[in-house]
Amino acid sequence: MASTFYITTPIYYVNARPHLGHAYTTIVADSLSRFHRMLGDRTWFLTGTDEHGDKIAKAAAAQNETPQAFTDRVSGQFRALWPRLNVRNDQFIRTTDPDHKARVQQFLQRVYDNGDIYFGEFGGHYCTGCERFYTEKELENGLCPQHLTKPEFIREKNYFFRMSKYLPWLKEYIQAHPDFIRPERYRNEVLAMLEGGVLEDLCISRPKSRLTWGIELPFDKDYVCYVWFDALLNYISALGWPDGEKFATFWPGEHLVAKDILKPHAIFWPTMLKSAGLPMYKHLNVHGYWLSKDAKMSKSLGNVVEPLDMMNIYGLDAFRYFLLREMNFGSDAGFSEESLVTRLNADLANDLGNLFSRVLSMNAKYFGSRVPAAGDRTPDDEALVELAENAVENYIHLFVSVRFSQALEALWELVRALNKYVDTQAPWTLAKEGRTERLSSVIRLILECMRKVACCLWPVMPGTAEAMLGQLGQPVAEGAQPGTHLSDEKGRWNVLTEGAAVASASNLFPRAEMPKAEKPAKAPKAKPAAAEQKSKTEDKSQIVYDDFAKLDLRVGTVLSCEKHPNADKLLKFQIDLGEGEPRQILSGIAAHFKPEELVGRQVCVVANLAPRTIRGLESRGMILSVEDDTRLRLIAPDGEMKPGSRIS
Repeated sequence: MASTFYITTPIYYVNARPHLGHAYTTIVADSLSRFHRMLGDRTWFLTGTDEHGDKIAKAAAAQNETPQAFTDRVSGQFRALWPRLNVRNDQFIRTTDPDHKARVQQFLQRVYDNGDIYFGEFGGHYCTGCERFYTEKELENGLCPQHLTKPEFIREKNYFFRMSKYLPWLKEYIQAHPDFIRPERYRNEVLAMLEGGVLEDLCISRPKSRLTWGIELPFDKDYVCYVWFDALLNYISALGWPDGEKFATFWPGEHLVAKDILKPHAIFWPTMLKSAGLPMYKHLNVHGYWLSKDAKMSKSLGNVVEPLDMMNIYGLDAFRYFLLREMNFGSDAGFSEESLVTRLNADLANDLGNLFSRVLSMNAKYFGSRVPAAGDRTPDDEALVELAENAVENYIHLFVSVRFSQALEALWELVRALNKYVDTQAPWTLAKEGRTERLSSVIRLILECMRKVACCLWPVMPGTAEAMLGQLGQPVAEGAQPGTHLSDEKGRWNVLTEGAAVASASNLFPRAEMPKAEKPAKAPKAKPAAAEQKSKTEDKSQIVYDDFAKLDLRVGTVLSCEKHPNADKLLKFQIDLGEGEPRQILSGIAAHFKPEELVGRQVCVVANLAPRTIRGLESRGMILSVEDDTRLRLIAPDGEMKPGSRIS
């Protein structure tokens, strides 16, 4: 029987529309769900919206809407966004769903019947933003620690959950289960709360005289349920607790939350489960904030990133990859468009995209875009096989442990090793020397490794992984997943069918560029004096960073050099830029160098210069040089570099 995996996002509060933080959490949950499906687990992925409480009532009033109409509209925005991010959730729950309301009341009644809910009078500092009471000990300089605002002191009669009864048990449970809350820093933070003596019983009601937008208490119609006590129960109400088939199948599961809601999930929720006699969840996975200009994204600060804006500019899968790769799960991460472009160009365009492009092009040239035969392995091949199996094994281990950035880095060790393997095995040289059997073995092994990379990437970049597998002759049916279990990949080789058709080219990851900011129109300037005008024409115009970033400067190794047959001043170079095929470049430096003395030297090349034909031969790049009054020299690195290394 297959094991099960149940993953939840927080149910998102609908007082405002979705932003980058919501997108990140949901994409992570989607990636985990896909990943566990590829491990062969039976999975269930839940997300939804939290729709009761003071803030919702006030936000609705500000829009001249009823709370129900307001929540219908904003909840719909969340539901509509997830398919556009290729999020494949199994269920979407709303706390205004009638079934959820009924199960909340059933849970409340059970805890009440257990003697863990009592009625009493309480005076506390109420923060509307948090929708909860704070004790004096919990305040920081008299302010709410989350919103840094002064709470309103309210004294009223309410119902209380005997949370303090279960705090000693919770401390022991966390200490006995080190990975219950992860990463470890948040486990330690929760233990500090439990040891600090600031936690008391939890007020779980609001009088209808003050708030009507909530779920009525089953044992007192004059009160509604506190929004957090209501919201947390979605994780089991969605599964049909207490007697639903999904509850019996999938509970306990795993929760995914941001660090600002650590306390409700790490303290309120476990004690509620304990009181009701239910099993604990498996893991609470806590991530940090996305920061913009060193501050948490906030609509009031005007620094919120709209996820669809970035997706529409740079592509959905590239955006998903960036989110999981850039944030070290548990820590805060900075978001900027520059960091996004830098990551996409370095990892996707230069590493992965270059690998697929050069290998498929070589396979087209040497084997007619058919999968070549596998041959006997050399020690170099065996080393690559071992590295590939270790990379996949590390990737799986780290992904299971919600260490997504490290998992992708482990996989990229294989991607970079494959590019290096192409350089060291030099298929173009094998072809030139007629070593067809060895050439076939080299290309086949690389293609097999590329398949492994594509399978591993499917949870993070599903559309792109499917395209990569399609290029390798391993198409994925619409709505399906790659037909392999990741846990079986160790020792799984020669999956590709010899002679099967594969793509002849690949351009999955074109280099990204920052969009140019529109410059305001300038008023015409007075014409400068003749002397001043002459001085300015002698100076080169200044450029900005975006102009420089357009240049793709690379280190290349000269493989051959000869004179142009139709031009005495031109030399014709074949230069290795790490692309699989040498690059032909023409340069007008014949008066300064003999062709034979340049072979084997390294040069610096403008690699993205538009091709041009000079005296009947095409030139695809420019060799950089420096000249004074007496001599010309070629610009080169001060030490040996791998062909294709980027100059920045």
